[in-house]
This record gives sequence, structure tokens and C-alpha cells, in this order.
Amino acid sequence: MGSIASDLDPREHARAYELGGASAISVLTDARYFGGCLGDLSRVSETVTVPVLRKDFILDPIQVYESRATGAAAILLIVRALDPVTLHDLSTLAGELGLGALLEVHDLKELDIALQVSANCVGVNSRDLATFQVDLTTLAGVLDQVPSHVVAVAESGLKNRADVEKVASWGADAVLVGTVLAGASDPCNAVRDLTGVARRGRS
Repeated sequence: MGSIASDLDPREHARAYELGGASAISVLTDARYFGGCLGDLSRVSETVTVPVLRKDFILDPIQVYESRATGAAAILLIVRALDPVTLHDLSTLAGELGLGALLEVHDLKELDIALQVSANCVGVNSRDLATFQVDLTTLAGVLDQVPSHVVAVAESGLKNRADVEKVASWGADAVLVGTVLAGASDPCNAVRDLTGVARRGRS
């Protein structure tokens, strides 16, 4: 997509998200593909009072320590990018350091792997990592299979309140929204428009 908001100030945007009602804030720290950095994470964590998630390709234990040192409350672990042993080790290390872990999955097979490492928070991504195409309907069958005691987060392709209501009806407990909010001229109201949707729960 190219640059979504090249002049975005992470601190100002994060402050607006919090004022708009965000319960947590995701910060991209990957430099090569997304133009982020650990400095952005540190600045945001010092600015807001809500938890901050480090969103990056976490592949090595050193990145978990980095995340803790720069103020993250949680890290993203992409199941497809890790073998089961590494996934388990990174998730365990995060817990030992007091970090939460959002385990990102794309299908039922990946969900099963995430649950085998005792995930308590699973992100279901509607973006196909092979084609980068987004299809919200792919979320329904996966969200439905997330155990009720695990927090289910719908990711990617969410553009408006109707989308949030849709994924809530499929069992999502929360949503992770990036592009629409990053490019919003009024990020505070953009967040507010997406919040307050009632959870439906899962059996």
C-alpha cells in the first residue's frame, strides 16, 4: 500500500487513540517493511496509560527482551512464521518477563498450534500472507473455534463499525485496527466510532 501516513507522530496518534477509547495500542516496530522502530514503541509506552503491543516479526529471544526493555506490555507472535518449539519458547519467555503474547493465526490448523502452547490471547488475521488479500468472511469459522476462555482478536480489513459488529457476531472479543486509524485525519473520533460494540461470546 505504500506509506499510509508518512508524517504520523506516534505519540500524538497514540494519545488520540487512548482518548478515543482504545483499550490497548499496537505499535509497528519493523523498519524494513513498515518504517517503524523500537523508539516509536518506547515513546508511545511513555505517553499512554493503556497496554502497548509490539507488532513485529518476533523470531528470536533477544527481541522479547528488547520489547520488555522498551516498555511493551505484550508482543505479537505469528504462528505461521515460527516452528512449534520456537513458538512455545518465545511465548514462555514472554510470560517469564511479564509480557503478554498475542498469537496470530490464519486458519484452524494454526489455531490448533497456538492452543497447544496454552495461548490465552489469539489474533485471527483475515489477510492471506501469501497474496496479501483480505477477506473478512474467513474469520467466522476460525473465531467460532477459539475456546471461550481465550481472548479472540479479529485482525485486518476492519474499516468501520459495521465490520466490528460483524466480527463481534462471529465471536470476536476485540479488534486490532491499523490502516484506517493510522490514516485518519481525526484518529480520536475514528477510534470512538469503532468502540462500544457488545461482545456476543462463544460457546
